[in-house]
Amino acid sequence: MNKWICTQIGAREHYAIPRVLHRAGKLERLYTDFWASAPWRLLGKLTGKGSLSARCHPDLAGASVKAFNYEALKASRQRFANPYDGFLQVGKDFGQQVVSDLVKGENIPSSKLPASRSTIFFGYDTGFLEPAQWIKARGGKAIVCQMDPSRYEVDLVKAEETRWPGWARHSVEAPDAYFKRREDEWATADLVMVNSEWSRQALIKQGVHESKLAVVPLAFEANNPRLNSVTYSPPSTFGARSPLRVLFLGQVILRKGIQYLIESARLLEKESIHFDVVGSIGISDSAVASAPANMTFHGPVGRDRTEEFYRSADLFVLPTLSDGFALTQLEAMAYGLPVISTPNCGEVVTDGVDGLIVPASDANALAEAFQLILQDPEKLQAMSEATGAKLEQFSLRRLGDNLAELENRLLV
Repeated sequence: MNKWICTQIGAREHYAIPRVLHRAGKLERLYTDFWASAPWRLLGKLTGKGSLSARCHPDLAGASVKAFNYEALKASRQRFANPYDGFLQVGKDFGQQVVSDLVKGENIPSSKLPASRSTIFFGYDTGFLEPAQWIKARGGKAIVCQMDPSRYEVDLVKAEETRWPGWARHSVEAPDAYFKRREDEWATADLVMVNSEWSRQALIKQGVHESKLAVVPLAFEANNPRLNSVTYSPPSTFGARSPLRVLFLGQVILRKGIQYLIESARLLEKESIHFDVVGSIGISDSAVASAPANMTFHGPVGRDRTEEFYRSADLFVLPTLSDGFALTQLEAMAYGLPVISTPNCGEVVTDGVDGLIVPASDANALAEAFQLILQDPEKLQAMSEATGAKLEQFSLRRLGDNLAELENRLLV
């Protein structure tokens, strides 16, 4: 049986990939920057600082997990003028820490870690390069997950900054070294995994051969979904006292298309519709102030309030210009919310069935989609009822099947 060594910085996808591999008996070891063992979880409770104490998962009980907690805490105190410099440095340091431990295991006769032709190494971009090179030199295979469209996405956002001057709170300035490291990772990997067709096409444009690419959607587990407890019943008509409630939840930045959502809201000022914008605000105060009266900015909120917004909404909107996947689409559907999205993210929405797909960067198309719902509340209910079936397509079981397919491709 092939064995997998996984690495990841942070708790991406709640450790979905190592969890699936551990259940299948294929996980040799998980390397991560920080892992909250019992003493760390207790410390988090005592100090009231619980964010790091959540860096673990019960599904990985009994798994071999190696973390670099003290190094991660030290790195968290570093400050960089450019966040991309920070991503680059953290990725390099983490990759070197993993290699140091792999070398140590190689020199211990009883260790289970020495790489062989039956070893598959999986890691996420920016922290992948050094251990992948080490394992491939010993006959193993390597898969890198590229989480976003990389340079293509950054160039797209910079074009938006030019198109919307004064809107971005901070300009995107990624150094070439950041992209060069990712390109080296793509070249080293046997397979480059992406989470959407949008990302696959973006990487092809950046020189990755299509034969090397594999699309594996993110997995999602619904906790207390709205459909299990509440039957959604829209009003027969939307009015002043019961407007169509549209939820935007995520980073409030140009990349997410907030500028076009504001424009579409302005086109609908006389309609019975209200937009709740929830998330960290990354646009200027003047841009926020330009929004019409039918839009409210709530800023970042805790998980309890996030659930409140989902439960009080009728419809979810993701007018993104670029996302590697955008898991909020599935999160919204878990609450029975149809989703209006663009093609520039993960393929979740089936147009006209459980939501609507509109072109990116098109305020008029967004406004027309909202008008369609306003004119036909029964359509909204039908789409809400269809969201439950969609979630089954993004289960951990499906993720396991996709990983098995990647494994088979490597063996051909």
